[in-house]
Amino acid sequence: MSMHGNEAEQALTEQVVARFANTSDARLRTLMQSLVRHLHAFVSEVELTEAEWFAAIRFLTETGQMCDGVVRQEFILLSDTLGVSMLVDAINHRYATGATDTTVFGPFYIEGMPERVYGENMAFTPGVPAIVHGRVLTTEGAPVANALLDVWQTAENGMYSGQDTEQPHGNLRGRYRTDAEGRYAIRTIVPVCYPIPTDGPVGRMLEATGRHPWRPAHLHFMITAPGHSTLVTHLFNRHDPYLDSDAVFGVKPSLQVDYCERAAGDANAQQFGFEGGFREACYDFVLERA
Repeated sequence: MSMHGNEAEQALTEQVVARFANTSDARLRTLMQSLVRHLHAFVSEVELTEAEWFAAIRFLTETGQMCDGVVRQEFILLSDTLGVSMLVDAINHRYATGATDTTVFGPFYIEGMPERVYGENMAFTPGVPAIVHGRVLTTEGAPVANALLDVWQTAENGMYSGQDTEQPHGNLRGRYRTDAEGRYAIRTIVPVCYPIPTDGPVGRMLEATGRHPWRPAHLHFMITAPGHSTLVTHLFNRHDPYLDSDAVFGVKPSLQVDYCERAAGDANAQQFGFEGGFREACYDFVLERA
């Protein structure tokens, strides 16, 4: 006697799940079997048409084709805009430790950017001059010496170096180390809000669903130090208009800073080489012990 409708669909799902039963890696077995169940449940719930299934295949194919292996990572962008990146972040940082909040890594990180000295300017394109400084500390409040802060941000045109071939190599990117007292200082320009790339499948998805592509202004950090967990986070401009509607859901209240106006005669002007007015932002990062 043949099965019909839902009964046949459920039998197919269980048959596929069973094919993974002999997976020797227990975690991989859990991931694959759960993926099949949830994916099949989605297809059944929305009663996916063949045309929609093919459109999804084409969408994923084009997403992969947009990735260049260096700067553009469309799959991270897709994960970000669907809130998956921040959900993974939340799951992996469920318990308060006293460390600085994490947020999304983003798709535009480049390894091996120049090492820069305390207070060195990493901005080779115009913008509002700024100094971002503070300390890196343990959860007990002790300074973390020689911590490495890998930093990156967009230029005023809303694009990152590497993404924008007109920008000099290493523009608005750099690796800074803390001194013996855990202090760091980064001379840069005030970050600006910008749209994520919309020239690929993720951009078409946002347009089709009536969503805007804008991210609030921010400075990226990846901070590492021996004996401590790696911290991936942002510092957001506190008064940015897109804080409440970030296209990738990455904003957390604890990661917002003010870029305060400072005059040419300010105490920091001479130390960091500012000839006119500039902005100053201060923030202390706290690392969790590994």
